[in-house]
Amino acid sequence: MFKRGFKEHGPIKLSTYLIPYRIGDIVDIKANAAQQKGMPHKYYHGRTGIIYNVTPSAVGVIVYKVVGNRYIEKRVNIRVEHIRHSKCRQEFLDRVKFNHEAHVAAKEKGERVSLKRIPALPRAAYTVSTSGNAPQTMVPVRYETTI
Repeated sequence: MFKRGFKEHGPIKLSTYLIPYRIGDIVDIKANAAQQKGMPHKYYHGRTGIIYNVTPSAVGVIVYKVVGNRYIEKRVNIRVEHIRHSKCRQEFLDRVKFNHEAHVAAKEKGERVSLKRIPALPRAAYTVSTSGNAPQTMVPVRYETTI
């Protein structure tokens, strides 16, 4: 469960400690077996939470846990070796940036542009011609034993 990846064994890279974390950041919890201090319980491995407290060597993370028929807010203190910034909002932030640029460009031209996401439409209809493409009858292949 906490096994490190291929060619990722050995001491923890110093860049792990230089990443700045701020209150409100969304982080993924992934335990690092090279550091047992501040390791989260196995339940939280692979979960995503929001930082609510920052200390020099650890952060406090809010994770929602299903208990019975409700969600309970759990506050977990984890060392920085066991967390990383989540990429779950990256697509949304990219879309916000693209929409803003499209909006500014449209405003300069004096036209309106729709920034809504449009679902994929059904593919266009077409006719299959049989000229030069004779229909084939498909039948299952008989099972033959090679003994």
